[in-house]
Parts: sequence; structure tokens; C-alpha cells
Amino acid sequence: MDLGIQGKTALVCGSSQGLGRAIAHALAMEGVRLVINSRSADKLSDVRAEIVEATGANVVSIAADLTDPEGVNSLVAQTEEAFGKIDVLVTNTGGPPAGPFESHSPEVWKHAIAQNFESVVNLVRAVLPGMKKSKWGRIVNVTSISVKQPVDGLILSNAIRAGVTGFAKTISNEVAPFNVTVNNVLPGYTRTERLIHLAEVVAERDGVSLEGAYQGWEREIPMGRLADPDELAAVVAFLCSAQASYVTGQSIAVDGGWIKGLV
Repeated sequence: MDLGIQGKTALVCGSSQGLGRAIAHALAMEGVRLVINSRSADKLSDVRAEIVEATGANVVSIAADLTDPEGVNSLVAQTEEAFGKIDVLVTNTGGPPAGPFESHSPEVWKHAIAQNFESVVNLVRAVLPGMKKSKWGRIVNVTSISVKQPVDGLILSNAIRAGVTGFAKTISNEVAPFNVTVNNVLPGYTRTERLIHLAEVVAERDGVSLEGAYQGWEREIPMGRLADPDELAAVVAFLCSAQASYVTGQSIAVDGGWIKGLV
């Protein structure tokens, strides 16, 4: 299906690896003009070359620290300088550290809030004027299944990403008259670098092997397997499409059935 976004400009954050990398590739396949971002210029250079070779897309890489508001403003300004405007924003930040409540200092909480909540607010604030002016925009936040069913040992993610969900739902109503949609995608257990870290934490905590940690998750998932990043990227790409123009304020899980609730 043609998603109707060829020639649009997409900014995909956290795209040097994992889910962000897969999302960037999926959007490039649709013919967008693409800006990829992370803190590592070297990693971005490699990913840019990979995407250009595979898709022929027009790709610009911009390194920036999104915990710094000035870094956010610079990223958006450079994107607009390169392509004139931003039509699609995908916010995607690395998950905060795992561990129970008493293992995290106030400084860890502050950094996690800056990384996983304030960065989203600042990015949306920076891109909205242009989207409202052009009467077209797609904002997709990559969060976590933990916003619907908290995960033991992930108190930072459980708490902070729930804040992103509330923010997105509220702002989606405010910008809907401008043909701007705002949605969240909730990845389940997906084969990424982040999952390797979580498996190491679980293995140490429970006294099992890494493979044992993976198998434990698989037993909790009705589909009986972990997700591939491309499966989540396809959902994000659709939410960025012209066809998804009437979908807004939603939190869509890509979890193989892991969430047990009805809403």
C-alpha cells in the first residue's frame, strides 16, 4: 500500500539502532525526506549510508542530545534548514535504567524525566508551529507496554512513560483541528539492544541464563515469541501515513498479545 507520504519530511529520533533505526528505514522506503538523530555521529553516519544504499532516500544525519532543550531546538532548526519543514515527528528515546524504586537516586529520576518526558514535550513544542501552519502533521511517540500494564522492576519507565501518554492524549485534542495527529506506539518485548540489557538484569536477579530470561518472556506472550523491530516499524509508518488521518490520541500496543487488559 502506498502510504501517501512520499516527499514529506520525517524526523526520527533515537534512530542509530534498535526500534528507531527500523522506523527510519520503513519511512525511507515510503519516499520521505529523512532526518535521523542520536547522540552518536559515528553510528548515525553508518546508519545513513545503510539506508541510502537500501532505499535511495534523501537522508540527513544530525547528532544531538535531546535531554538538552537547546539540543532539541538545534535539531529542529537544522532539519527545517535542510528540508524547509517537518511533517512527521517520531519521538524515541532509550529506556531508563531498570531496577526497583529504592535503587534509583533523585539524580537518576531527574535524568530519566529529562530523557523520556521533557524531550518529548520540547520536541513537540518545537515542531508544532510548522505543522499547524501547513495544516498537516503526524507525531508518533514510541513508549512502552508498561503504560498499560506496569512491568515489575521498571518503575522509571512505568511512571515516566505514563506521563507521555497523558501528554499525548491531551495535546492530540488541541491540534486535531489543524489536521495534526498524535499517537503512541507501545512496543512489547522486541529483539533490540535494550532487550539485551533487560535480559541481563533479569538473569542476574533471578539466577537464570540470558536464554532463560528470553524464554520467560516468551511464555508470557500469547504468540510465543519476541517481536522483530520491523513489525513495530510497520505500525509506526502507517500512523505517519495519509490513510491514518482519522486516528489520533491512541496508544497502540505491538506486543503479541502480552497486555491482558481490555483498554
